[in-house]
Amino acid sequence: MSTQPATATSSTEGEPSALSLSIDEEAKHSVIGEVPAESVMETFHLNVFYGDFHAVHDVNLTFGKNEITALIGPSGCGKSTVLRCLNRMNDLVPGARVEGEINYHGQNIYGPKVDPIAVRQHIGMVFQKPNPFPKSIYDNIAYGPRVIGMKVDNMDDLVEEALRGAALWDEVKDKLKQSAYGLSGGQQQRLCIARTIATKPDVILMDEPCSALDPIATAKIEDLMLQMRKDFTIIIVTHNMQQAARVSDRTAFFTAKPDETTGNRTGLLVEFDRTKQLFSNPADKRTEDYISGRFG
Repeated sequence: MSTQPATATSSTEGEPSALSLSIDEEAKHSVIGEVPAESVMETFHLNVFYGDFHAVHDVNLTFGKNEITALIGPSGCGKSTVLRCLNRMNDLVPGARVEGEINYHGQNIYGPKVDPIAVRQHIGMVFQKPNPFPKSIYDNIAYGPRVIGMKVDNMDDLVEEALRGAALWDEVKDKLKQSAYGLSGGQQQRLCIARTIATKPDVILMDEPCSALDPIATAKIEDLMLQMRKDFTIIIVTHNMQQAARVSDRTAFFTAKPDETTGNRTGLLVEFDRTKQLFSNPADKRTEDYISGRFG
């Protein structure tokens, strides 16, 4: 199947619809609390479209260095769409279009001369379900550095370093040549994290990384994220509000506004602040209603 790359433009052509006018009005009321002192990435007026469908509207966020930021909200609010934009994964979706800017260390990753492959070397991703390659544990880790032509003095040392970084080395050091499919679900997810950090990214995106795991495996992933924070900036999408409260430094709450005619739901950023502040004293009633279980 052929794919049409996502494109980035600075403005929307044509007249705004009644829906976009009402969305514009709501977006103006997004509550932005304390922002990080040192940022790694920022979104400026981020809008995402799939064909004519306006999936995400006017998102402005700042992601702090060596912080964990959680993106929360009900299904269909655009949080995973925003996450995929942060390393241009939406380029692979036919009809996807991105407007606004996403800056990584001050450079717009959607700039005309920016290679999306290079973007993904600096901004890695861990997906919802573990997806190890049909290879040995060793080759799963070595694959990324080999493919990108990364200069490695000793691949054995790099594999060990990545597995230690994912808190998996002690469990697999005696079976590195065995198939990754022989690992448990939680171990496979940590292997995918090790595979991601093997290419030395700066930012790691995680799209509901614990949704397919049991509570014990989830706790290990959460502990791992807290350990990894000293070396990486982590941005996580989660439906688990308790998880967001446990692991994140800051939280962004999204909601979705339905089109009364089509039923399509456009994602909006409602509130962004330090996690403790957002959960204990939210500034917007929609945030309070969501975290208290009144909707979502």
